[in-house]
Amino acid sequence: MYSQSAKYYDALYRSLGKDYVQEAQRIKEIAAERCRSGGNDLLDIACGTGKHIEYLRDTYRCEGLDVDRTMLDIARERNPGMQFHLGDMIGFNLGKKFDVITCLFGAISYAPNVQRLDQSIQTFARHLKPGGAVIVEPWLRPEEWKDGFVQALYVDEPDLKVARMSVSRRDANVSILNFHYMVASRDGIRTFTEPHRLTLFTPDEYLNAFRKAGLFVQYEENHGFSARGLYVGYSRAE
Repeated sequence: MYSQSAKYYDALYRSLGKDYVQEAQRIKEIAAERCRSGGNDLLDIACGTGKHIEYLRDTYRCEGLDVDRTMLDIARERNPGMQFHLGDMIGFNLGKKFDVITCLFGAISYAPNVQRLDQSIQTFARHLKPGGAVIVEPWLRPEEWKDGFVQALYVDEPDLKVARMSVSRRDANVSILNFHYMVASRDGIRTFTEPHRLTLFTPDEYLNAFRKAGLFVQYEENHGFSARGLYVGYSRAE
């Protein structure tokens, strides 16, 4: 999915001012409030380049999971000694349980439909210790999507220039982002495209997915990393 753009991913969001330090701190605060499992094992699902883990590993024994090999290569180099798994969030099986499970930056919306959303949260719950917490950052709601929205991100660093542009469109409840890249580096200039399909789940669909998985759930509107908020699921301690 990110095989061509992975090496530019961090530079793009650095240019946007994404604050991984603050986001990691918020994860720690939520875990302190909700987690009653007594341990410090954390799994970051759809971990990407491992930037959140970089700032969580001082508190937790972290592992990451992602479907993209190139992203995982970057995550392993950034976080030596941490364990990273290649797998799909819908149905992975790591054979162990965690105190805290995160799925951030709207990655949950790569589940293509409600059935797969339910499956994903059930998979998270199977990997959760009693008393543990699952923290999910959603994608946009259906009513928040703006068809035809023109978007661009730019990187302007000494040895790297990147423009990533897209015009949003929608197919039923799926948002479609066809990213067009132009990249300039010392190796020359290249262009490529990268399609992404993210499902516009409703709040009820998120809440029901947690409940079907046997988790208590709370939506925190004002404590997310964006205006999208966070869903926090938790299980009873034994």
